[in-house]
Amino acid sequence: MTQNNNPQSSLTVWTNYSGDEGMSFKVRWNWWRSRRLKHPPDDIHRAGDLAEMRLCKLSRAAGRDNGWHIFESVRIPDPDGGRREIDMVVIAGNTMLVVEQKHWAGSFEITDEHHFVQNRNNGTQHNHDGVADRIARKAKILKALHEKRLSLSPEESLEMRVIVAMTHQRLEWPKIPESLAAEMVDEAGFIKILETTSPGDMNPDLMETLEGFNTWDEVHLHGGLMLKGDVFGLGLGEHLRSWFSDRKSPVEATVEHQRSFFSLFSNNPSEVTLNTGGSNIVAKIPLRPVT
Repeated sequence: MTQNNNPQSSLTVWTNYSGDEGMSFKVRWNWWRSRRLKHPPDDIHRAGDLAEMRLCKLSRAAGRDNGWHIFESVRIPDPDGGRREIDMVVIAGNTMLVVEQKHWAGSFEITDEHHFVQNRNNGTQHNHDGVADRIARKAKILKALHEKRLSLSPEESLEMRVIVAMTHQRLEWPKIPESLAAEMVDEAGFIKILETTSPGDMNPDLMETLEGFNTWDEVHLHGGLMLKGDVFGLGLGEHLRSWFSDRKSPVEATVEHQRSFFSLFSNNPSEVTLNTGGSNIVAKIPLRPVT
């Protein structure tokens, strides 16, 4: 990895080399074809993302008078490895609402094993497995992290509610099992919770816990497709990891790919510009990034 500083533009350029100067034409050809792919819009996930944004905006407005604070796309460590995302965490007083939001059309069923089976309007069916069980597990992890951080006794434990919010207006509901690990509400029902529940003055320790978590990174691809994940998984090296940890503002990344026929022979045909509102970093990406 090499570094090149440009004092006029305050631009730091990091260049990764794959170390494979003699890669075969077949590898270069497949690599070039993958750079030319265009991703079609993902309408289902886009509709879900917009519904999440809507619910968060409504929640902020509805919960303001009772002191509710909204945290979106909270990313927490999983003791079994990796990270997990929670759509929304709402806190006030010493109370935490852990929310999974689903924007399904059509209808759904809940099996005896608590699998959520969605029947879509286009005639297809999808088994979402244990929606309530998964969000309940994430809620327990988050609660345990908070209480371990403060070494709280059982008497000091926070009050927690686990909620699955089904926000599509034309969704047909089944009978909800009493043994389900989460409450089931529609959009209006969730807003009513925030409007009618007043947990009291904010616990500053609870606020500090939630402010310590990051949110999930978003990658927007050609045609409207968006992926959520961890940009560290790109393998851009320890220097970029340190830069991310020291930043004080959000990061915006722009990716450019060389797609011309002559880019077949380039060892660094892709470039990522990372911008935090100050100095930038440009990462030139080879076929196999190395640290």
